[in-house]
Amino acid sequence: MFKEAFSSKLQEKGISVTDQQLHQFDLYFNLLVEWNEKMNLTAITEENDVYLKHFYDSVSACFYYDFKQGQRLIDVGAGAGFPSIPIKILFPELHVSIVDSLKKRITFLENLVSTLGLQNVSLHHDRAETFGQHKKYRESYDIVTARAVARLSVLAELCIPLIKENGDFLAMKASGGSAELEDAKKAISILGAELQGDYSFTLPIEESERHIIHMTKIKKTPKKYPRKPGTPNKIPL
Repeated sequence: MFKEAFSSKLQEKGISVTDQQLHQFDLYFNLLVEWNEKMNLTAITEENDVYLKHFYDSVSACFYYDFKQGQRLIDVGAGAGFPSIPIKILFPELHVSIVDSLKKRITFLENLVSTLGLQNVSLHHDRAETFGQHKKYRESYDIVTARAVARLSVLAELCIPLIKENGDFLAMKASGGSAELEDAKKAISILGAELQGDYSFTLPIEESERHIIHMTKIKKTPKKYPRKPGTPNKIPL
């Protein structure tokens, strides 16, 4: 039963989980299932699967990246809050923002943040392309995360413009991650980032392949990126 092993599996990776944090994950699961009956948040609803494929998978970013107090993280297309809310639970000192294009998901996230008692979480109902051109947000974050949003050549254009110079982009991918990275190298360069590492691992129990693709921004992104909504997906760099 993975829920019971969740804490010990994280402990094996050097991450201690408090009783309060375990309570927050339990609240998260129950709210996810409750809301999923009213709207399509996830196809994964069995408790052990949620703990493995959503919670553990989301926090796997911290196996390879050292989150620091006070960093500003933005999650692009977080859907039901993955990976940023599980990361926030474990690292409450982070300032977390989420941008998602569907108002219903933002409403769910508002309820989730309130129920879990999370502080310093900002939610934005917007397209990533539009949000990335907003002067207030562009090139203002230390970390950008994205999980299961789009192929990497598209995702890079949505995410890299939001990162400060010397900030980091953590793209969370499944088994096709390395092939996507090869296709995205031109886009990554154009947008001002460089690859730091492609970290691969397997999820416990089911042993499915995962990738954490880590990039660092080394120069400003040209002002024309991201292009207007829909264009990155139709005509990837």
